[in-house]
Amino acid sequence: MADKVYDAIVVGSGATGGWAAKELTEAGMEVLMLEAGRPLDRSEFSEHVLPWEQPLRGRHDPRDEKIRRRPTQVRCYACEQVNSDYFIDDVDNPYTTPEDKPFDWIQGNLVGGRSVMWGRQSYRMSDWDFAAASRDGFGDDWPIRYADLAPYYDEVEEYIGVSGRREGLEILPDGQFLPPMAYSCGEVVLKKALAEKLSRPMTIGRAAVLTRRHRGRSACHYCGPCHRGCATDSYFSSPTTTRRDAEATGRFALISHALVRHVTTSKDTGLADGVWWIDKQTGESSEAKAKVVVLCASTLASTRILLNSRDELWPDGLGNSSDVLGRYVMDHVYSVGARGHLPLRDGAKAELATRPNGVYIPRFQNLGTAASKKNGYLRGYGYQGGENVTIWEHAYTHPGFGAELKNAVKGSSVAYLGVGGFGEMLPRKENRATLDPEKRDAWDVPVLRVSVEHSDNERAMAKDIVEEAVAMLEAAGCEDITRDETPGPPGLCIHEVGTARMGDDPKTSYLNRFNQSHEIKNLYVMDGSCYVTVGCVNPTLTMMALAVRACEHLVGEYRRGNLA
Repeated sequence: MADKVYDAIVVGSGATGGWAAKELTEAGMEVLMLEAGRPLDRSEFSEHVLPWEQPLRGRHDPRDEKIRRRPTQVRCYACEQVNSDYFIDDVDNPYTTPEDKPFDWIQGNLVGGRSVMWGRQSYRMSDWDFAAASRDGFGDDWPIRYADLAPYYDEVEEYIGVSGRREGLEILPDGQFLPPMAYSCGEVVLKKALAEKLSRPMTIGRAAVLTRRHRGRSACHYCGPCHRGCATDSYFSSPTTTRRDAEATGRFALISHALVRHVTTSKDTGLADGVWWIDKQTGESSEAKAKVVVLCASTLASTRILLNSRDELWPDGLGNSSDVLGRYVMDHVYSVGARGHLPLRDGAKAELATRPNGVYIPRFQNLGTAASKKNGYLRGYGYQGGENVTIWEHAYTHPGFGAELKNAVKGSSVAYLGVGGFGEMLPRKENRATLDPEKRDAWDVPVLRVSVEHSDNERAMAKDIVEEAVAMLEAAGCEDITRDETPGPPGLCIHEVGTARMGDDPKTSYLNRFNQSHEIKNLYVMDGSCYVTVGCVNPTLTMMALAVRACEHLVGEYRRGNLA
């Protein structure tokens, strides 16, 4: 393989890596994809496995070696006993943090990466995000605007299949939607209360889950937890869509268990000429050569590769004369909100119990015409949530024993409404990832030291998220409302972005507006690393749209000979 020179190497097989492989191979380029995770066998999918068919009814078994080796990964709601090895082994793949700045880095360990387990919530960013700094004076604007990305949002949505409802909101642009999923009755109550009492819109979640047959994939039949896999391919993940299309071209090769250590460069031209990678099973090192290198390993993983690519010319990381690489880490303010009992729905039959989606309440704070700051913070947040009707789970609240308890619980379902906030974390230079000077992984590669914390802005926002959540549930008629007031540590939302931000000025950004390195013209970074602001919507749809746009630029430059 060392003698073969590919047109492009794509590092990472997740949401953006799959798109990069598809776009480049369909444009006639020969592509090698390197993935650090293991192959994925569809026979492993466990979405139909019921709780009573699992050890400890689905709870984590501390005696299980796979669980013991994943102390960070099991903090993710999607990391369960039945699919824990979809996630990375924390022992072999460590990272470090300051003691007073916890950061939960959730990582995939399989071909397809986190596209196999993600929540599939798919929302467009707007110019309230791309030009946020112009409105409130904090940080920098993106070098692009919504109009630049809209055609690529269209292309991605039409391909992956996003179900949703058009609402005509500037803050939440509409897209190319399949039919929306239905609300439950309790959610109808919430939607009506928000509109009539608080003048706030609510919509059904926009999800990359099919509500009708689309591009040869079957509609979702609401069978169970999507993060365990999908035998009918009713959700979007790269292995069954973009990567499959790349393979069909005959110009695609994939190597799994391939940990990319660093990007290699030509001594003659200074350009990228390939990558150095390690076989995680054998420990053997290899070099792969290509005319273009595309990093899609995920925000922090791509940054680690670039920092480890340091040499005499680039002592602070490849192409990092700006000292921006690794800085401006962002995630969403997460794990704050409220939940309440909805008495008028008690006794109702559980509806849409396994619907792989919830409701979405778009951002409503700090949307004045002038730069605005409410309750001591900038920017804003949205909510995700919905109704949950219990069947047996509420039994512990009932008096009695045996038949008496059984009869009391039988047919006495209890309904709850809950909403959780997703708030914007401001981009701050001091929130960064660097190489740990001592710690190395199981393959002797330097690991990241991630130093990120919430600021007063995020703490003030979290407080407001809770207060407004309570107000909305009260408006819907909820009682016995409980509050989730403490944000999870950064990283836990799994929306980490930044570290190689795009911009027009090479002094203050790492990438240009097409995800291309300012310093190394045949190096592209097409994952969340490029983000300038995180906004408050889930980032994966935007990452994919940016990747498609970047591939269009890459192909054009490659054909014109501008990348050599």
